[in-house]
Amino acid sequence: MSIAKGIAAGLAALLLLGACGADNNPDSPPQEVAAAAFRSAAPPSLTIFTMVNNRTGDGGHTSLLINGSQQVIFDPAGSFRDDRLAERGDVLFGMTPGWVQAYKSAHARAAFHVVEQKIPVTGAQAEQALQLALANGSVPGGFCASSIGRILRQIDGFQSIDSTFFPVRLMEQIETLPNVTTTRLYENDSGQVIDALRASQLAQ
Repeated sequence: MSIAKGIAAGLAALLLLGACGADNNPDSPPQEVAAAAFRSAAPPSLTIFTMVNNRTGDGGHTSLLINGSQQVIFDPAGSFRDDRLAERGDVLFGMTPGWVQAYKSAHARAAFHVVEQKIPVTGAQAEQALQLALANGSVPGGFCASSIGRILRQIDGFQSIDSTFFPVRLMEQIETLPNVTTTRLYENDSGQVIDALRASQLAQ
């Protein structure tokens, strides 16, 4: 692909990915990040969330749930933020089952549904993903899918993943991997990504 075509594709992606905007929230202090750590008893896994427009089928956002030595969501250029959550460089800490459900429910609404692709991995793969996400830092708006694709292709066993600006294209690549379990969440509320009351209820 020529440089001009690459720039054009990037600009087109930025226009399409309206839900994938820059995160202007300040990072949480290190002590809050450490205190928020949550370790799941479930086996190690990587879960890719893709928010898909119910009308057009286009992707609006991509994020990555990592269950390793702790469970976090790498939410590049995402908009799910809450004062009770510790966040650093687009990584959301303390992702208990309640908070994971709140995250999914906040994104699933009349306009979008959430595609969840869960992949069992080894502890080493999960830890590699966690360290890459922590080292990545904040992501500019419109680069959610490409940043996750770039992280995944550095993990042992995921080298076949190509980086793309388009969430649905990344989702389609993930679907070709072995042992992927795919579920979809549909909800009918008309709220925005941040629905503080709903998130509060689910997180308890």
